[in-house]
Amino acid sequence: MGEFFQTYFDFSIMGDNFNAVLEGFWWTIKLSLIGGAFALAWGLILSVIRQLPGKALAPVRWLAIAYIDCLRGIPMLLTLLLIYGGLGTLQSTGTIPEWLGIPEFFGWPSSFWYGVMALTLTYGAYMAEVYRAGIESIPRGQMEAARSLGMSHGQAMRFVIVPQAIRRVIPPLLNDYIALMKDTSLVSVISLAEVVHVGQDVYSTTFNPSALTLGAIMFLIVTLPLARLVDWQIKRQDEKFQRGLA
Repeated sequence: MGEFFQTYFDFSIMGDNFNAVLEGFWWTIKLSLIGGAFALAWGLILSVIRQLPGKALAPVRWLAIAYIDCLRGIPMLLTLLLIYGGLGTLQSTGTIPEWLGIPEFFGWPSSFWYGVMALTLTYGAYMAEVYRAGIESIPRGQMEAARSLGMSHGQAMRFVIVPQAIRRVIPPLLNDYIALMKDTSLVSVISLAEVVHVGQDVYSTTFNPSALTLGAIMFLIVTLPLARLVDWQIKRQDEKFQRGLA
């Protein structure tokens, strides 16, 4: 047992590298917040496009469905590597501008923004399905009532359907955000010094994974309260549903 704790909980190694691991975790937090915000917005756009009515807009709906299916079926690591390798190559050949091929907005490294793009594209597809479930859970009579009042389809979606749908899907969206936050660790493969990358660097010099354990603890400090928040949201919705039945 002592050997186990010496291997995974060497407090001297944790203390010596705490600041470096914390700085790496700060990159993780920024990745999850910015990538999560973009994914939420992109997912909502995709779900609304998928609900567009009429035969004339069928190709647009099919394109959105194809995108959602493809991005949900491709591992995010592969999407990240495609973005990382593809944008750099396209920029070097002059096909796309430098600000897009090697983005360094706010002075942050391009690997950070490649990670944001991968998180947005992948989790936008997952969140689009969550939004779609929320939209389709709204009774059709709500749309018909809005249209009877003279609203266009877009106005009915904006002011009546989508606000109700978003309130219903907060718990699954939070679950997706927790998964997104954990997947930020994949960005370590393109050399962003986030928490996993820093932990691996420490391990390569000390041959002790305690710095990785410290990173895992930091993840738990954030994700466990979020998980309890999801449980509270689900319980709150169930209570509202029961009151509605009563």
